[in-house]
Amino acid sequence: MNALSVQGITKHYSSFTLCDITFFLPQGRIMGLIGKNGAGKTTTLKSMLNLVRPDSGIIEMFGRNFMENEEVCKQNIGVVLGEIDFYKHKKLAVITAVTKRFYQNWDEEAYQKYLEVFGLDPQKRVKELSSGMKVKYMLALALSHHAKLLILDEPTSGLDPVSRDDLLGLFRQLVKDGERSILFSTHIISDLEKCADDITYIKDGKLLKSAEKSVFIQSFQSLKEPGEIRELSLEEIMLRTERRHYDI
Repeated sequence: MNALSVQGITKHYSSFTLCDITFFLPQGRIMGLIGKNGAGKTTTLKSMLNLVRPDSGIIEMFGRNFMENEEVCKQNIGVVLGEIDFYKHKKLAVITAVTKRFYQNWDEEAYQKYLEVFGLDPQKRVKELSSGMKVKYMLALALSHHAKLLILDEPTSGLDPVSRDDLLGLFRQLVKDGERSILFSTHIISDLEKCADDITYIKDGKLLKSAEKSVFIQSFQSLKEPGEIRELSLEEIMLRTERRHYDI
């Protein structure tokens, strides 16, 4: 079963249009969402979550129409969006006390475990956290109600290389049993080389390609220069695609 189905999502703005975005995330897999700044990645995520209202299209989570079952679906998803911030002067313990009331499956033992894993002090105030620690705190909240689908916008941004590698390892562990799925956007393409099963590429508001990672990489090998033998990496594919136009 697909954990997430996005079909024909379109959103019009005065200076930008997200056009007919379609992709599917099977259960138990990690999908990387890529594209340069302004390509439409965050608009896609927000449209999926009804944070902005798409003009057309269908979003399904766990086989349910999201717009018709938003409250039920949100009990089973964890969301980390980079631009969302908390009250800077509040302690983490206070924010958590409010947040956990919204989730029927809140697991306090799991939450305490993630605080320890991420090195978070619940008595610290938001203003005392680095950007990376804020991401870790939002992940702790997202993971503590047994979410089956994690939707993450730039989750590794601001993390040092060791913390990033640890987080990617955690992602692989989370999907290992096949019960969870992860969709995350990132500018750090090397992260996807390490942990993604599938890649979805949005360019200028349009879907360029969505496929299993090895199939995705193979479909862009026409970008190689004459005489190049080795396979192009995901980062090289994105760099060359953004600098030249190809129909894949």
